[in-house]
Amino acid sequence: MIETVNLTKKFGDLTAVDGLTFRVKEGEVFGFLGPNGAGKTTAVRMLCCLISKTSGEASIAGYEVGKDADALKIRRIIGLVPDNVGLYDDLSAYDNLDFYGKLYDRTEPQRKESIQRFLTMLGLWEKKDVMVGTFSKGMKQKLGIACSLVHDPQVLFMDEPTANLDPESAKTVRDFILDLKKEKRTILLNTHNLDEAQRVCDKIAILNTKLMAMGTPEELERSAGGRKTVIQLVQASDAILAALRKLPVRNMVVEGSKLTVDVVDPEKENVAIVDAIYSAGGHVQTVTVVGSTLEEAYLKLVRRDEK
Repeated sequence: MIETVNLTKKFGDLTAVDGLTFRVKEGEVFGFLGPNGAGKTTAVRMLCCLISKTSGEASIAGYEVGKDADALKIRRIIGLVPDNVGLYDDLSAYDNLDFYGKLYDRTEPQRKESIQRFLTMLGLWEKKDVMVGTFSKGMKQKLGIACSLVHDPQVLFMDEPTANLDPESAKTVRDFILDLKKEKRTILLNTHNLDEAQRVCDKIAILNTKLMAMGTPEELERSAGGRKTVIQLVQASDAILAALRKLPVRNMVVEGSKLTVDVVDPEKENVAIVDAIYSAGGHVQTVTVVGSTLEEAYLKLVRRDEK
């Protein structure tokens, strides 16, 4: 659905996005993580045909970014939630959405259906006739999300949609993203919130001008290394230890009846470890995986790039 190959943007001598290559499948929620100035917003603006690319290739639903004949086609099938939402303060919430729907040539029945649906999902239906100038920042942010969807786009770009929102509003937006995910919409999400990315994204790209790493949240966690499985036994007998040493376990540490081993893929490796323990006549009380997190993987990659 979204594909880039060596996508690059330069502003004079400054390279904002450097050789970005990634692919987002239809119905996938794809997250960009990176520090301020990493090129996340610049990448989104190029994909939305708001700024030109310097070099490289990009396409959305088969339409080529940078090709004049395809630019309007791309804009018709995408929605954008920018970092600064543009709304008309002297119009009501309903009229703001109706205005944007008309820009996309939506019929009146289509507009009515979309407006009621999205305002209801975002908890704003009761405020539909209230002037937007009286809205809080969180309410405006949610209304901006509704504006990006009123024309029923196939692809949605969201640039920091929960930034500066209170916890309740941020949760409403995250839940809304998960609802859109169930509809198989393709979503590209820029965020600084690691927990948010882990909850809603199928895949994540860590960006710092260049692409540092890409994968599922679980794959990125494993890439940081340092994951361990801690097994509390009733008793660590010689037979159990001998059985475990026959497995390809790494750095096994025995402390009384507690065993700690290094793991790369705990979901697979722990099954073999527990099976070996039971086969040797042992009894397991608890199995706990500890170690690297998405935050650790992110910091490791970004700090390595800054050296």
